Amino acid sequence: MFELFLNWLERIGDLIIQVCAVLYGIYEDIVFFADGIFNGTLISIPVGQGKTLELSFLVILLVAIGIYFTIRTKGIQIRHIGSMIRVATEKKEKTDKRALSGWQALIVSTATRVGMGNLAGVVAAITVGGAGAVFWMWITALLGSASAFVEATLAQKYKQPDPLYGGFRGGPAYYIHAFMEKVGKRKLEKSAIAVLFAISGLLCWCGISQVVGNSVTEAVYNQFEIKPIYTIIVLVAIAAVVVLRKNATVKVLDIVVPIMAGCFFLITLFIIFKNITSLPDVFVRIFSEAFGIKEMVGGGLGAVIVQGIKRGLFSNEAGSGSAPCAAAAADSDNPAKTGLMQSLGVFIDTLVICSCTAFIMLLVPADIVGNLGGMALLQAAMNYHLGAFGSVFVTVVLWLFAFSTFIGVLFYARSNVAYIFGDKMIYQTIYKIIALCMLFIGGLGSYTAVWAMSDVGIALMTVFNVIAIVPMCKESLVILKDYEKSCKLKDKDDI
Repeated sequence: MFELFLNWLERIGDLIIQVCAVLYGIYEDIVFFADGIFNGTLISIPVGQGKTLELSFLVILLVAIGIYFTIRTKGIQIRHIGSMIRVATEKKEKTDKRALSGWQALIVSTATRVGMGNLAGVVAAITVGGAGAVFWMWITALLGSASAFVEATLAQKYKQPDPLYGGFRGGPAYYIHAFMEKVGKRKLEKSAIAVLFAISGLLCWCGISQVVGNSVTEAVYNQFEIKPIYTIIVLVAIAAVVVLRKNATVKVLDIVVPIMAGCFFLITLFIIFKNITSLPDVFVRIFSEAFGIKEMVGGGLGAVIVQGIKRGLFSNEAGSGSAPCAAAAADSDNPAKTGLMQSLGVFIDTLVICSCTAFIMLLVPADIVGNLGGMALLQAAMNYHLGAFGSVFVTVVLWLFAFSTFIGVLFYARSNVAYIFGDKMIYQTIYKIIALCMLFIGGLGSYTAVWAMSDVGIALMTVFNVIAIVPMCKESLVILKDYEKSCKLKDKDDI
C-alpha cells in the first residue's frame, strides 16, 4: 500500500514538473516576444559594406527624453552639480519622524542602483558589447541625470501620507494618476495607465529578484563550490527577516550601502593606482571601440551602443520610474532638492561605481580572461589583481550588492502594491512572499528569460512613465525656477 502511495506521489510529481515546463516555455515565448518589440531592431542605419547600425525602440526613447530634458532644464546635470553636492551634505530635521530624510531616500535608490546592475549588468555589457559599451553607459548617465531630476521632483510634489508604514509614499503611479485627472478633468478612482505602470514595476522587480538569486549562487559556487541550494536558502532567510519586518529596510540599507559602495570604490582605486601605467590604454580602448571603424564595419557597433545604453538603464534606472518611488518618501522642504539628490545618485551609480567594475575588468590582459563571461569574468579579473583575496572579495561584495538590490526593490514595490490593491498590509506581505519565492527560484538555476523579463519590465515602466513626465516636465521646471530664485535670495542675504 505504501509502495503504491509512493508511486502515485512520484507520478504526480512528474506531472507537475511537465506542467511547469510547458508553462515556463509559454512564459519564455511571451517574454522574448515582448523583449523583441522593445529591445529588438526598430531602425537600421547603413554604415557601409552591407552592415547596419541597429537601434531599438527603448534606446531611441531613452536617448530622446534624455536630450529633451537636458535642453528643457538647460543642462541641469552640469550647471547644478555643485547644488547636488550641497543638498546631499546639508543637515535638516524631518517634520515626520517616520519619513525618510533626503539622504535616506538617496540611500534607498542607491541601494538598487549600486547593486546588481553595477556588477552583473556591467559584466554583461562588456561581454557582449566590448569596452566601447562603457562609453555609452556614461552617456546614458549624463542624459539620464536630467530625466532623474524631472521624475523625482514630480514624485516629491505628488507624494501622499503613507498610512501603512508612516511617512510618505508616491512615485509614477501617483503622478500619472494626477496627470490623467487633469487631462480628463475629473476625479478618478484608478488610472488605467498608472495601474499598468504599477503592474509592470511589480513584474520587473520579480524578474530582478531572480537575477539576484542566480548571480549570487553562481558567484558563490564558482568561488567556494557551495551548492546553490545552500547559498540561496541563507540569502532568502536573511532577506525575509528584513523585508517581512515593517520598517527594517531603511535601517539596514543605511548601514549596508555606504559600507559596500565605499569598500568597492577604495579597492578599485588601489587597483587603478597599481596599474596606473595601463590606464591610458583602457581609455583609448573605451573611446576607440565606442566609435571604432572595426566595430562599425564588422556590424558590431550596434551591439556596443545597445548594450551600453540597456545596461546603463538597468543600472541607473533614470527615466524608468523606479527611483521616484524612493524620492517620494523623502521629507523635503523643496521638491527640487529631492530631484537634485536623485540626479546625483545617477552620477554615483554609473560614472563612479559602474566605472569601477569596468576598469577592474579592462585592466586585465585579454589572454588572462580568455572567453570568460558573466560573473566568472569579474572573479577572474579580481583574482588577477588581488590574488585569492580578490575573488573572495568580489563574491562577498556581490552578495551585499544583491542583498541591497532585493530589499531596495521591495521598498519600491510598497507604493505600487498600495496603489493597485489599497491600504491593506496583507497585500504587501503577499507580494513580499512572491518576491522571496522568485529570489529562491532564480538561485536554483540559470533561466534564459530572466534578464529578458527584467528588460521588458523596465521597458514597459519607461513607456508608461514617459507618457506622464514629458507633458508634466513644465511643472518640474517651475519648481526648479523657484528653487533657483530662493538660492539667489539666500546668497544675497548671506552677503
